[in-house]
Amino acid sequence: MADDIKVIVFKLGSEEYGIEVEKVQTIERMMPITRVPKTYSFIKGVINLRGVVIPVIDLRGRFGIQEAEHTDQTRIIIVNVNEMEVGFIVDSANDVIDLNRDSIDTPPDVVGGIKAKYLDGVAKIGEDRLLIMLNLTEVLNKSEIVQLESLEG
Repeated sequence: MADDIKVIVFKLGSEEYGIEVEKVQTIERMMPITRVPKTYSFIKGVINLRGVVIPVIDLRGRFGIQEAEHTDQTRIIIVNVNEMEVGFIVDSANDVIDLNRDSIDTPPDVVGGIKAKYLDGVAKIGEDRLLIMLNLTEVLNKSEIVQLESLEG
């Protein structure tokens, strides 16, 4: 049982991704985002979530996937990365699954156009379902974290 982890499953386009539940604070519906000038294009701005200012990143933009219109399914996943809360905009987040660590393989160099450094691995679920596990510390590299920290209130 110790080798099982709970994973939040979310989608960007047709691909499914996973983040360990313990790193996720909350999942919110899309809300107004205050733009912040002179930041990376994938940093969409900040939100005020129950009195806390949280920087928000569009994961599509981060991974170089064409951005899409937000829908009723669009969510902001609030995660804790290096003692900092950050929101990730995703197309949908609608599943929590138990995953055995043994089912996670090391990632190939590129998966769906995303560089391997952003990935913890690829998990096989059943016969024909793959789940791309994110490496949150690489999704936000150090210089970006410094820039995000300056956005936090």
